[in-house]
Amino acid sequence: MLQESAEGAGGAPESDALRVLRRVFGYDAFRGRQGEVIEHVTRGGDAVVLMPTGGGKSLCYQIPSLVRSGTGVVISPLIALMQDQVDALRALGVRAGFINSTLDFEERRVMEAEFLAGELDLLYLAPERLRLEATTALLERGKISLFAIDEAHCVAQWGHDFRPDYLSLSLLRERWPDVPRVALTATATRATHREITERLGLTEARDFVASFDRPNIQYRIVPKRDPKKQLLRFLKDEHEGDAGIVYCLSRNSVERTAEFLCRNGVEAVPYHAGLDAGTRAAHQSRFLREEGLVVVATIAFGMGIDKPDVRFVAHLDLPKSVEGYYQETGRAGRDGLPSTAWLAYGLQDVVQQRKLIEGGEGDAAFQRRARAHLDAMLSLCETVSCRRGQLLAYFGQAPEEGAAETACGNCDTCLTPPESWDGTVPAQKVLSTVVRLKNERGQKFGSGQIVDILLGRRSAKVIQFDHDALKVFGIGSELGEAEWRGVVRQLLAQDLLEIEGEHGTLVLTEASADVLRGEREVHMRKDPAPVAKPSGSATGGRSGRAKAAPVDLPEEAQPVFEALRAWRGEQAREQGVPAYVVFHDATLREIATQHPSTLGELGSIGGVGEKKLATYGEGILTVLSGEPTPPEPE
Repeated sequence: MLQESAEGAGGAPESDALRVLRRVFGYDAFRGRQGEVIEHVTRGGDAVVLMPTGGGKSLCYQIPSLVRSGTGVVISPLIALMQDQVDALRALGVRAGFINSTLDFEERRVMEAEFLAGELDLLYLAPERLRLEATTALLERGKISLFAIDEAHCVAQWGHDFRPDYLSLSLLRERWPDVPRVALTATATRATHREITERLGLTEARDFVASFDRPNIQYRIVPKRDPKKQLLRFLKDEHEGDAGIVYCLSRNSVERTAEFLCRNGVEAVPYHAGLDAGTRAAHQSRFLREEGLVVVATIAFGMGIDKPDVRFVAHLDLPKSVEGYYQETGRAGRDGLPSTAWLAYGLQDVVQQRKLIEGGEGDAAFQRRARAHLDAMLSLCETVSCRRGQLLAYFGQAPEEGAAETACGNCDTCLTPPESWDGTVPAQKVLSTVVRLKNERGQKFGSGQIVDILLGRRSAKVIQFDHDALKVFGIGSELGEAEWRGVVRQLLAQDLLEIEGEHGTLVLTEASADVLRGEREVHMRKDPAPVAKPSGSATGGRSGRAKAAPVDLPEEAQPVFEALRAWRGEQAREQGVPAYVVFHDATLREIATQHPSTLGELGSIGGVGEKKLATYGEGILTVLSGEPTPPEPE
């Protein structure tokens, strides 16, 4: 344990916490509400913490575990990442370990013995292990400083990441009533927040809700035309050589997209549940340990990923909910540097998601909630106002004090404001076509047939059903195909059309009649024409230079930064750990800028704690001096 006496402060827990922050983690001050949370939990209070990804949630239980007597037990659903989490803590001098199914009998016996002997500061467990009486018996024999329930939104049964094993975590209060508990998540609406507190028995806990705003992330949603080519252009123009995640809805799409990127010079690997466990683990390990690798994945990938230098998260398919979108995009820019959340979105996405809901196995209540989640996501996609403001409003928050109420200045709708146009007449034309198709031989048709009819195309299907004889045939020449598909998409988003059946048939809603009678106007978003991004922009424009230094790094410091990155890569490979376990980019950037010449000066850099100073200090000073690193003795 790293508990210390607080000289001159009367042993105040906050002073102990600050001392641990400085000595172990290498920082002089807490961020946001970290200090409040840590003081409260250190004093033995229960807490529910809602804090954005990259906001420093882990310190909210790590530091109290180091200050309080005993071992902090962390409940995490991320077995595949526990080793990396423990490696990162051990690199700081923290005595950390885990017990999960990856350990053999002897390794588990050693870890249990260390816990019982009080030789662990932190112990990570998967929630399913608490169902085992052997695990609870072990915990009752040791001394526990606190329980931390990470990714606490997994307890929400209507949420996007529900894990049934989280429902059993209420037993922590029953079996260890005097041990403080802290539940943490980066994704929670007010409803999910309530569910967390109720299901985990934390109704008496103190709530700490930080702003969910991630100002370093630029949110952009583009009309889907040729998505793989659009993605490639985005990567080549803005993020060449950067690490990032691309999300696709299906396994097949994941495989095709990864292969396409590799063929076009972007190093990428697939990740989905259909791959064997060894391949998934290898690809995840490569992503964490290599710089500049792209992972193309289903949503099975990413929760708990601590890689700080993910410069972009791209979606080639529409997320099912705003919660899922926020959590997935939040994996970008954990280090606070400029990053991009990019989404390609089109009519087929809406049709596909609605079909999945209608054809799903859930009951009526589940389908209603799923439709509500999707409607909120569609609203975010179709908005003509600031996307960041709408995203924050979904989570019940307003922009930070002092920020513009209607414009964040770092999303596509703020940077290139879209036009809003009166789409009432085009809407009436689409709805009239749907009415006539429904009356024709009892048949119902999807969006493709609607567009063909409006454009006057005599396709095989149009001719087969004599749809070229309809009064609406050819009445839509004022718009092109992409524009008509956009009209249909926005009618679906505004609940003026809906999907019926497994074939994606378009049908009217109750609200459609008001439009057809001319009693309701329909306003639509007109997507702006794509604008070339200037090189070196806040989104990470690189002027064609792979792995360039951060855009805000002074020019004279860039060669030093690259030398430090190369040195860090060597250290990481030798130790078999991700590069960020050695140092984050933000720390290397500060070192390159400040150019310390002594260990004392180096120790004042953020992120350089005592253990890392002792381990890496001389090596860094050697890099800064320009001298070659001496070879290891044979």
